[in-house]
Amino acid sequence: MKLVNSIRTYFEKRAFGVCAALGDKLNMKSSKIRLFFIYASFLTVGSPIIIYMILAFWLKMKNYVQSRRTSVWDL
Repeated sequence: MKLVNSIRTYFEKRAFGVCAALGDKLNMKSSKIRLFFIYASFLTVGSPIIIYMILAFWLKMKNYVQSRRTSVWDL
């Protein structure tokens, strides 16, 4: 049980934030979106993991671009 809690804590603190971002956009709980990704991964042999990684990359790039721009004229 302690191992499961430590793994959960690790992923909640260091995960990419894809489920939280989707939850904010869609006005849903991020836990339901996480469950969807888990169930879909089991049913389709892991293809949603690829989608998750693409979304994680997109979010990181979006945050990187927003942090680098200091004014409207910095295109």
